[in-house]
Amino acid sequence: MIDFGFDKLALIGAVALIVIGPEKLPKVARTVGHLFGKAQRYVSDVKAEVNRSIELDELKKMKTQFEDAARDVQGSVEKEMRDASQSFETDWSGATASLGHTPAPSYEPLASPSPENRHPKKNWRLKRGAMPLWYKQRHGVRTKAQSGAARVARFRPPRSL
Repeated sequence: MIDFGFDKLALIGAVALIVIGPEKLPKVARTVGHLFGKAQRYVSDVKAEVNRSIELDELKKMKTQFEDAARDVQGSVEKEMRDASQSFETDWSGATASLGHTPAPSYEPLASPSPENRHPKKNWRLKRGAMPLWYKQRHGVRTKAQSGAARVARFRPPRSL
């Protein structure tokens, strides 16, 4: 920035006092101060924006480096898995070939139970939810869950004094 010493500022102040006059000088000084502050804030905002863009570029470069490293690791792991799988297959086929060919036992999947073998209350939640509320109230079916202590307190006889 421009280097202003005390002597230069005193000279500028004396010239401003003569040119502007003592009545308007405080108002002009305030206005100049406000403008100078706005200029400083603008410069600091521009610097911050430039720094952010530089950091963003660096982060993008780091991201690409990490993605490349991850791809390399993934490729090497997949290659090792393929090699291990091929090695296992060759070893397995060699071991089973020496034993001879035996058919694998066949298993039948478990059949689902027939309708007459199902539990009779299989859909009790569905059936209870399908009942209308007026029917539940008429026949004394509980519609709200209540703890045991609350139920005892509800049906406890009133205390007499």
